[in-house]
Amino acid sequence: MWRTLANAFMKMVSPCWRSSAKGDDSRDRNGRINGLLWYKDLGENLNGEFSMAVVQANSMLEDQSRIESGPLSSCDSGPQGTFVGIYDGHAGPEASRYLNEHLFSNLKRLVWEQQGMSGDVIHKAFIETEEGFLSLVRKQWLSRPQILSVGSCCVVGIICSGTLYVGNAGDSRLVLGRLEKATRQVVATQLSTEHNASIDSVREEMRTLHPDDPQIVVLRHKVWRVKGIIQVTRSLGDAYLKKAEFNRDPLQSKFRLPPFDKPLLRPDPSILVHKLKPQDQFLIFASDGLWEHLSNQEVVDIVHHNPHNGIAKKLVKSALQRAAKKREMRYSDLKKIDRGVRRHFHDDITVVVLFLSPNVISKALFRTPTVSMRGGGGPTHLNTHLKC
Repeated sequence: MWRTLANAFMKMVSPCWRSSAKGDDSRDRNGRINGLLWYKDLGENLNGEFSMAVVQANSMLEDQSRIESGPLSSCDSGPQGTFVGIYDGHAGPEASRYLNEHLFSNLKRLVWEQQGMSGDVIHKAFIETEEGFLSLVRKQWLSRPQILSVGSCCVVGIICSGTLYVGNAGDSRLVLGRLEKATRQVVATQLSTEHNASIDSVREEMRTLHPDDPQIVVLRHKVWRVKGIIQVTRSLGDAYLKKAEFNRDPLQSKFRLPPFDKPLLRPDPSILVHKLKPQDQFLIFASDGLWEHLSNQEVVDIVHHNPHNGIAKKLVKSALQRAAKKREMRYSDLKKIDRGVRRHFHDDITVVVLFLSPNVISKALFRTPTVSMRGGGGPTHLNTHLKC
């Protein structure tokens, strides 16, 4: 009797399982590693397929990333969707790791408290996560002064009910590939706002915010930097540039600044809300290590003209090939260079490509498993308890 019931149950749920498992290779469930490269060739989420890749250049990986697809609220009855976060750390991995651990959970709680997803929820999630990290810094800085100079850029995208919500602080980037019906070309549209002192309008913004400081942005070695130190004007972390209380011993003298009475960097994100349209084909999230070598349109063209499977890995390889060419060396030789030394040739690079499928969007809650994955390897959960 039990065998008969079990067989009947499997016949009932197997169509759902086959649909949800399409494109998933169990050997690839947690991603794969090849030298300094980690990659997830193809997976499914509530809004389509995704591909993910990370290559390390620093002695310790400073890039962190995460994709979550399923509940976007602390309450199971709340909204569902897909979250992607790219966290590009600098001066160490602590800030990007903290963001990877806490920003999404803060966002889920705020979605529950505010009863829905919004740009304001994302803004509050950034600020709460910043405050949490600075609280950690206060507890540790006297014994670990290096943590004062650790920070991270951050770009997140959340798809919920057919709308894309974007929050960005720093110079990681989100680019949309959109089909132009008249030309049948897929055109790159940047959806994130860049906060980098190399941009004229960003320098003007900084001068407006700090009218009494003629040295707020300084050209040093042909690169514009805030106080001659850092290129990005918004970030999470970088406590010594935000809180005057840290501008003293045991902070290293090279980081010491003249007294200041207002933060030199900002943690608040630029927010964009975009209603997804049928011509929106895919989203490319990446740390600035990718965009340093490839333009927005070059990246979109690569994604458009190649198979979905392994496309994030292909983008990373294209960037590394360009980096090798700039140094007049072969890509095969670049791959032999170990972490740490590799940073002289390129930065850590993280890429997530999210393909947008209207068909999957309409059937997501019934057909697709929940997913939780972190770049470089981390928990991946495929929920097999699906409704038919």
